[in-house]
Amino acid sequence: MTDLITAALANPINRAILTRLPMLGAPDAWLVAGSIYQAYWNALGGQPVTAGVKDYDIFYYDPSDLSYEAEDTVVRRAAMIFADLDGLIDLKNQARVQLWYKDRFGADWPPVASARESIGRFQVRCTCVGLQPKPDGTLELHAPYGLDELTSGELRANPNCPNAAGTRAKAESYRQRWPWLRIV
Repeated sequence: MTDLITAALANPINRAILTRLPMLGAPDAWLVAGSIYQAYWNALGGQPVTAGVKDYDIFYYDPSDLSYEAEDTVVRRAAMIFADLDGLIDLKNQARVQLWYKDRFGADWPPVASARESIGRFQVRCTCVGLQPKPDGTLELHAPYGLDELTSGELRANPNCPNAAGTRAKAESYRQRWPWLRIV
């Protein structure tokens, strides 16, 4: 059986991001969500691991400066570090999400204490995954709800997501791409 990290690293863009992520200098930085679980589901379904990956989400956590300008500095640095990659890099300081989330999505986003905490708030539980490169060259996997639901294809609403609107539609969109998934 394919394992999650092996599938994620089979995507060359994921591999490049994880190799270069320490160069970003952003604290508590993680590659999260879609590019990881989609590579896994693609591998399980016999599709190319890059199929349907629309962006590569990077979370970091820096409460020392919550200004847009500080986050934009990190975004510009990421644009240089990842410039040669053929993929949209979406980078967000999770310490400042509560400042703009309600205006954009219409729901409150309570503050978090780490990027790991934000990883646990995606709408569908099994998609709450992140990979972080460690100084020794290994990767840390954060999957706060485990990997059983991801592996078995069970799509469950995440009660820890502050904004449940659209969860069913999101789950249905996953089923369109991977018909073997089940909404629970």
